[in-house]
Amino acid sequence: MEERKKAVWAVVGIQLIYAGYFLLTKIAFDVGMNTFVFVFYRQFAATLFLAPFAFSLQRKSAPPPLTFSIFIKIFLLSLFGITMSLDVVGVALKYTSASLGAATVNTLPVITFFLALLLRMEKVNIRTRGGMMKIAGVTICIGGVATIAFYRGPFFKILLHHHLINNHLQQFQDKVPSTNTWIKGVFLMLLSNLSWAFWLVLQGRVLKEYPSKLLLTTLQCFLSTIQSFIVAASVTRDPHQWLLGWNIRLFSVAYCGIVVTGLTFYLQTWVIEKKGPVFLAMTTPLIMVFTIILSAFFLGEIITFGSVLGAILLVGGLYFVLLGKAKEEEMDKTSASCQTQFCDVEKGTKEVINSTP
Repeated sequence: MEERKKAVWAVVGIQLIYAGYFLLTKIAFDVGMNTFVFVFYRQFAATLFLAPFAFSLQRKSAPPPLTFSIFIKIFLLSLFGITMSLDVVGVALKYTSASLGAATVNTLPVITFFLALLLRMEKVNIRTRGGMMKIAGVTICIGGVATIAFYRGPFFKILLHHHLINNHLQQFQDKVPSTNTWIKGVFLMLLSNLSWAFWLVLQGRVLKEYPSKLLLTTLQCFLSTIQSFIVAASVTRDPHQWLLGWNIRLFSVAYCGIVVTGLTFYLQTWVIEKKGPVFLAMTTPLIMVFTIILSAFFLGEIITFGSVLGAILLVGGLYFVLLGKAKEEEMDKTSASCQTQFCDVEKGTKEVINSTP
């Protein structure tokens, strides 16, 4: 019971950290920080944070061999799964809102399942209840995305006059993105989630060849730092865009690089080890709830009815896919158990027959 409480508090902490990520990233962009420069500094901070732990681990035990083939795979995984995903989500947040970014996170498990299905790493049987729930979940998620992108409805602005960060963001408070900008932001957010889903699916294969999780994470952060620097340097020529100072920009970079990349890495690994990946995935909607509350309180963010309705559909689709997967796993275990019992009975029968004079 005590371990269950610890797991619950851990997942709540994880989702709060991610909610803070969306909030602080949005604030940094709204006060004028370049999105590509932000990604570079974030990955640089993450590398500095993780490197000492990786070197310490390397001293205690011999690291797995890093061949040229594995290095190329890790480089491409970093490029398309981390650098591209973070750069795209940064631009998407500029176009939309922190709440929308948190809402679309609910599509990640569904997109990951769909990619795993295409790569034949996952299966679905439409004749079973679990398979039908998976298909229904994907369909509901598509409906949620369409609702968020194409239907806005009435606007809601919570805490109209009392929000904490108004000295930096006063000019952004009442600015509502145009319909075209909003749609562009939604689909960029989905593109980022697609890139991240590819990373989740393919990283499992890379881990089989290079099984050290901490070293792999550190190496990916280091390579992503180099890649994001090249991207940022090629599109950002103004030297003032690279300045941080003792302000919200530096705090956002440090938070995302150290807390999001460092602390959540440990917490997620611990939760998955103790309670499994489904338990962690089921709490993903908490990110959206926490982000909406924090954005309303700190930013006075405007929320559309279409975003709320679409987010509800995304959460519903997520749970349908997860419950469908749980049903199929339960059926597989039952089938395997029955098969084992049948084999034991058959073996016992043969032994009786053989022992009969």
